[in-house]
Amino acid sequence: MARVAVVTGGTRGIGEAISLALKEAGITVAANYAGNDEKAAAFTERTGIKAYKWDVGDFDACAAGVQQVEAELGPVDIVVNNAGITRDGTILKMTRDMWEDVIRINLGGCFNMAHAVFPGMRSRKWGRIVNIGSINGQAGQYGQVNYAAAKSGIHGFTKALAQEGARFGVTVNAIAPGYIDTDMVAAVPADVLEKIVAKIPVGRLGQAHEIARGVAFLCSDDAAFVTGSTLSMNGGQHMY
Repeated sequence: MARVAVVTGGTRGIGEAISLALKEAGITVAANYAGNDEKAAAFTERTGIKAYKWDVGDFDACAAGVQQVEAELGPVDIVVNNAGITRDGTILKMTRDMWEDVIRINLGGCFNMAHAVFPGMRSRKWGRIVNIGSINGQAGQYGQVNYAAAKSGIHGFTKALAQEGARFGVTVNAIAPGYIDTDMVAAVPADVLEKIVAKIPVGRLGQAHEIARGVAFLCSDDAAFVTGSTLSMNGGQHMY
């Protein structure tokens, strides 16, 4: 029987690439999304991967979403916490709501999803949790104290939960992408993007499928001895 994975924010950008990579690995994938029903439907039609709508920042919604996935597809063996938002601004311009929104979704979503699946993984003695951090959680970034704090928190969350899961066959790891060629990065002004690329030793943006292949490895049986680790995938921009 195929393993079942939930990929949060799994219908667009890096999340879509992760959903497809796991499907190619023979895993049954449920792609979570938060907002755009039309785009989610188009994703399902294009990929054959079923999309499920809930807010990862809502503790009860995550529990109910996982319960629905398990009723329809089977026990969840893998969770990829990819969902995230930005609400950028310097601290003088950042409102409390901008802070709370990013922490609630980007970091709180990891807790909510892990809490929903961890008991089952532990009882079955097998599980994979992969959290998507960021280079900006490692190095910081001007105008992103909320985002950097949330992503940095993800790296600490990963190391702590890994210690709880290790003896039960549940691994917990993170990937910290650098600048990836997605719609969000494409929206950056051309002159700014040129300066960003100039700081990347390999001389280009990353590709979503490259991040997805790293996730696929961490979700595999071959990665059973890897836990509490953060894999930096940033083209050498920040060596951590």
